Amino acid sequence: MTAGRRVMLGALATLGLALAAWGTSRAAHAIESPSVRVLDTFEDVAPWTAVASEGVQASVSPTAGVGGPGLRLDFDLAGTAGYALARRALSIDLPPRYEITFYLRADAPANQLQVKLLDASGENVWWFHRPDFAFPREWQLIRIKQRDVQFAWGPTTDRTLRHAAAIEIGVAAGRGGGRGSVYVSQLALRELAEEPATPVPSIVYASSSSSGSHALLAVDGSVSTAWRSDPAAGPAQMLTIDFQRPREFGGLALHWVRGAYASRYDVQFSDDGAQWRTVRRVVDGRGGPDFLLLPESETRFLRLALHEGPARAYGLAELQIKDLAFGASPNAFFQAVARESPRGTYPRGMSGEQTAWTLVGIDGGHDSGLLSEDGALEVSKGGFSIEPFIVADSRVVSWADVEPRQSLLDGYLPIPRVTWRHPSWELGISAFGAGSRGNARLIAHYEVRNLTGRPLTLRLVLAVRPFQVNPPAQSLNTIGGVSAIRHIKWDGVSLAVNADRKVFLLRTPDRAAAFPLDAGPVPRLLNGRDWAGPTEVHDELGYASAALGYRLSLAPGARQLVGVVVPLSGSPVRPNLTGEVPAAWIERAQAAVAAAWREQLNRTSIDVPVPARPLIATLRTALAHVLITRDGPALRPGTRSYARSWIRDGAMIAEALLRVGHAGEAADYLRWYAPYQFANGKVPCCV
Repeated sequence: MTAGRRVMLGALATLGLALAAWGTSRAAHAIESPSVRVLDTFEDVAPWTAVASEGVQASVSPTAGVGGPGLRLDFDLAGTAGYALARRALSIDLPPRYEITFYLRADAPANQLQVKLLDASGENVWWFHRPDFAFPREWQLIRIKQRDVQFAWGPTTDRTLRHAAAIEIGVAAGRGGGRGSVYVSQLALRELAEEPATPVPSIVYASSSSSGSHALLAVDGSVSTAWRSDPAAGPAQMLTIDFQRPREFGGLALHWVRGAYASRYDVQFSDDGAQWRTVRRVVDGRGGPDFLLLPESETRFLRLALHEGPARAYGLAELQIKDLAFGASPNAFFQAVARESPRGTYPRGMSGEQTAWTLVGIDGGHDSGLLSEDGALEVSKGGFSIEPFIVADSRVVSWADVEPRQSLLDGYLPIPRVTWRHPSWELGISAFGAGSRGNARLIAHYEVRNLTGRPLTLRLVLAVRPFQVNPPAQSLNTIGGVSAIRHIKWDGVSLAVNADRKVFLLRTPDRAAAFPLDAGPVPRLLNGRDWAGPTEVHDELGYASAALGYRLSLAPGARQLVGVVVPLSGSPVRPNLTGEVPAAWIERAQAAVAAAWREQLNRTSIDVPVPARPLIATLRTALAHVLITRDGPALRPGTRSYARSWIRDGAMIAEALLRVGHAGEAADYLRWYAPYQFANGKVPCCV
């Protein structure tokens, strides 16, 4: 770029900034400044009362807050499924667009955070709730916008909240339960300005541009055009967008020109174009597209500060500003990304398709796994999954490229198998639970068979990914979908995940790598010729992954097996094969588990006509699932959506157990539940 052209572009940029400032000044006069109403300073907490469910203790008292007084809620859930709330009658007229704010801290385990707004009748409730909320130890500003307040229950047919007569803030039993204290300060209502009837155009400028590749081309809605930096300007470059007013959005999507991406860059926000704050840092970009989760973002200025890349210049084909729904939650983010990715890049449940799964575990175990219809194995309740891929002829084969078939050993035992059949090969995925309640483990094996009359070489890849088999559509108690992985490390023997779970490979992979979210999804990375890399990753966002690869050379008709063991309880140690080859050890373990289940599931003889025998097989499988779903003596009606034991369901399950020869389990449940009866004789609905 010539010096004269740089001067001309600099002058144009200056003119653009001046016009932007003038336009913003006019807009400021046209739009009223948002107003703030202080709802409670907590100078006097007498209007607040503690509200709790039966068996729960709760009290409110004054405390020190942020720059003034605050409210303290002490609670003891006492092992119940109840709640503890601080309640105040408070007349609140809600404007068309608003934000409720308060500072929050707590000395409390993870439970459900609840903020409720009630109408004058007290029967209609709107709420903001966050299951298994990690309460901050230090003061944190909580912002609740109108869109976050949902109708919860009540008889009204008008579900638009315009006026509230009372507010409640507190906790409901979640993963942590127990007791604790919640502190609240500076409760306020902020009226937000109305959105302009006509969108305000943005101004885009860059620190440098190549001839004919100016900054506006990065936001023109077309990936066939691109902003390109000046190669002579060096690696430190900036692309800035001035929205000319505060804009809300949920994330970004960056589509780079092939080979001209930034591998390291920052996303920065500013309210005035002078003071900048970094909201997202990318450290291992690999060409994208880069999808960035930026939930509840609001800024006037957006800047990409580019630091490093593989080429002499950057090429950004399109920078997409994603709406709030894109970043509404981690699940919403990955579902949106899956919709824009080739089918099979993400699990079926993330891709908006219904997914089926079956349960694997032991009788009465504290935890269990799930095997999906596509062969992904969820290693624990709410845990990550192990997903298989085959790389053959330079092509990555996923669940979307085959028609998986499902079966159970003997047609009814809880030892499922998923089979991928390809013209040249077949992959069989089986899983089962073994051991005792104090020392339980999942065992999975992956068997690849050559179906051709010639030698065949391919690669089996087992990917550890931050997704459950339980899909995001399931949101009661255990929310399906994403499962955070913040740290992952392969040490040559086992894969450590989050320091609390280990995956043992009974055969050492010839290739292993760990990836942060910034690197991209595993299936896309497997397309590279050499995807091996670091074997340890810390991902502060919680979406790390790993890939373990096996190069398999198969003679005609031959098969090879890879085994995996994941401890569910007890010490996470590699199983001692006592000199056996892994295939023989797995075969022996599966045979022992199958024999034990046959004894458990056939205590009652049911004589039916031949056409009805599949129905009896289904009954025996259901019995196995009831026993696996038990947590010790506690009977539960479901393995994921139900976190508690409900006496109504438990009574029916106990009756069924009596009918099929399991009187001991039914009696154990009664003895376990009985001590939870209240002193007044009331039987709790759930424990």
